[in-house]
Amino acid sequence: MARKIAFINYKGGVGKTSLIVNTAAAFVKAGKRVLLCDFDTQSNASIWLLKLDRWNKINSSGEGAVYSIFEPGKSHIKDLIIRDVIEGKSGERLLPGLDLLPTAFNLVDLENEYTGDPKRPPYLVFQEQLALVEPNYDFILFDCPPNILRASQCGIFAANEICVPANPDALSLIGFTLLVEKLQKFHMLSASFRRASMGPPAQVHSIVFNAIKTGVDIEVPKMRMQLRLNQFRAAKRVAANAKILDAQIRDAMVVRRAVTLGLPVVLISQDAADPSQDNVVNDYRRMTLELLQQA
Repeated sequence: MARKIAFINYKGGVGKTSLIVNTAAAFVKAGKRVLLCDFDTQSNASIWLLKLDRWNKINSSGEGAVYSIFEPGKSHIKDLIIRDVIEGKSGERLLPGLDLLPTAFNLVDLENEYTGDPKRPPYLVFQEQLALVEPNYDFILFDCPPNILRASQCGIFAANEICVPANPDALSLIGFTLLVEKLQKFHMLSASFRRASMGPPAQVHSIVFNAIKTGVDIEVPKMRMQLRLNQFRAAKRVAANAKILDAQIRDAMVVRRAVTLGLPVVLISQDAADPSQDNVVNDYRRMTLELLQQA
């Protein structure tokens, strides 16, 4: 089975999309085949990887976006996946092995407009279709908005692990606490739809401090997060091996430049190939190595 990881925190603005895109790219650079599923209605990951001209075509018609598996319900994930999504100016594949299940702004209709069959909630529809392509991948990553509404539920129900992006502030701690509480309620709601072949329900396995600005001391926020994690671990509300990753992702101008260029940082940093350099590219590399060791 592929390892399926949902990236989510109940606090927005933690740099989740930059984290998941660059983590996915780092996994590919480590020789893994990766599918990134975009369930954030802001579509940031899809816009980043497709660039605006390609994404606009999907957004204007709605065809090719993940919402089409629900409404009109005739599409299938296997046909929506954009393989080797990152392209150069001439259409050349710049990072073979990174695939995208894109979203568009119409995903917001999943929350209120979509009715569907109450016996087949959206997260079940998605999971059943995802299972057909899962053997093609080593990792499937889900970019989830900061809530556990229908869109996030699709990623969380399909995942077996959760990675919580956090900033060194009190709101990230509050967001993590809310996430664990809401997760428990969702798992109870969806328990009757789970099958043994899906693996265990997603629990928090990792927390990563992200977008850390130069000169910011994160030791106190990290200590508070560790105390809360210890409480949840003692209560068996997170994975037994849940941890705050040693790798920390710094705030760097190159990450913002990467968004503008529609590329992950590993493709634009001059020092990307040198693992001895102290830079944000190697922050992501260290993070992926930790996740690989955590399996």
